[in-house]
Amino acid sequence: QVHLVESGGDLVQPGGSLRLSCAASGIIFKINTMGWYRQAPGKERELVADMSNGGSANYADSVKGRFTISRDNAKATVYLQMNSLKPEDTAVYYCMAWITTLSHPIGTDYWGQGTQVTISS
Repeated sequence: QVHLVESGGDLVQPGGSLRLSCAASGIIFKINTMGWYRQAPGKERELVADMSNGGSANYADSVKGRFTISRDNAKATVYLQMNSLKPEDTAVYYCMAWITTLSHPIGTDYWGQGTQVTISS
């Protein structure tokens, strides 16, 4: 089995920063794209940022210039550095990874349990 475990969610004031981490574990052949999604109350889950295993990053327009995604392939970990946080960034943030395993030789998406990020004064 594959597990994704997120950490780093918290309550911070507007303008503050947070760093989210997500580590994958299990019997993994290859991790392809890793990324972060978020879901605010009453809204659909949306892509925040993702990164290929080659390091190519993609960001939602709403976070460009404020958030930075990075990954450490040796640690099977993806990070999301979030700066200049706004109240509208409040959401549950989910880690996603497209992973190839024995039971999924062409890969499938795995999701973390989510971590709450709340931006409020």
